[in-house]
Amino acid sequence: MTALWEKYRDEFPVTKNVVYLNHASVAPLSRRAAAAMQGLAQDALEFGSEHYSTWMASYEGVRNSAAQMIRAKANEIAIVKNTSEGIATVARGLDWKRGDAVVIFEEEFPANLYPWKRLAATKGVELRQLSIFDDPQRIDEAAKGARLVAISFVQYLSGYRVNLDTIGEICRRRGCFFFVDAIQGMGAFPIDVDRSGIHALSADGHKWLLGPEGCGVLYISREVQDEVDPVEFGWTNVAKYADYASRDMSLRSDAGRYECGTLNTIGCFGLRTAFDLLLEIGVENVRPVVQSLGDQVWNGAREIGYETLGVRTVESGAGIVSVRKPGVESQFIVKKLREAGFATAPRQGWVRIAPHFYISPDEIDALLRMLRTF
Repeated sequence: MTALWEKYRDEFPVTKNVVYLNHASVAPLSRRAAAAMQGLAQDALEFGSEHYSTWMASYEGVRNSAAQMIRAKANEIAIVKNTSEGIATVARGLDWKRGDAVVIFEEEFPANLYPWKRLAATKGVELRQLSIFDDPQRIDEAAKGARLVAISFVQYLSGYRVNLDTIGEICRRRGCFFFVDAIQGMGAFPIDVDRSGIHALSADGHKWLLGPEGCGVLYISREVQDEVDPVEFGWTNVAKYADYASRDMSLRSDAGRYECGTLNTIGCFGLRTAFDLLLEIGVENVRPVVQSLGDQVWNGAREIGYETLGVRTVESGAGIVSVRKPGVESQFIVKKLREAGFATAPRQGWVRIAPHFYISPDEIDALLRMLRTF
């Protein structure tokens, strides 16, 4: 049977120039996504907005495809410019009371820490900070009486993937709002928002979704949309936004109420196509490939004397592995790897390696041979 990386290799011309192992930062585009955006640019060049209805269809396409990927409904998907905007929409949109508690995790990327910490400073919200490596019982205890739990599906540095079903069960039992920053896992690992009891989720398109920067999605369950007010308010938040003469400010009845003004149309063309490519492949088929490549990096690096960050099991491993060699600067290793044709990233003293499904196991072996030279 043809391996996934062989079948779709030609979709990623980046492979002709570099072994790209930096999907946790900014991913390369597929041919399809690039072509979709080029097509929109050419259309606007030649016809202006004459085909505006096609532009609008791309918005619906993003909502429908995103919903399909996470097993949501299209009316629960808003288009946002990035993960941070989605997080801020939830953090600022809920009606907080002094003494409300939020459970956060110290290893989070700042985008999923700062908005909650700001609530402590501005709204008197109590922060209960844990480690991502704490066991579920500790999370359960912290969630008692809390209003919200905010966690990343996959941690940006260690690559630790949490069990969303387990945390969702805790939130259900404790009556907590469950928020997920999904940017480092969506597109590589399946998500089922209903099964996991997720109330809101945000992800930009430019990492594991293989889409463009500056265009992402915010899922907010229909059952809590009336609890989360729009933070930004413009003409498209309202139900009659297409009627310019109307002054009725009633909100849209779906997640479109969180979309303020004109959207990133060219980004939506690319993101919709990126979603559809992954849906064609099947995230359930991407998952074991990404997991295996990550395991190959983790095990191979340890065998040649590198330290690895965090813990990795079948249940917790993802596409991100961070390694370091005692006595060798990570910046130096990343620089030398790039000179040898490998794209990785230096992060907080670690070399972060993040392969996607179109990378071959032989390329990981070549990376390990290069790492052995340091």
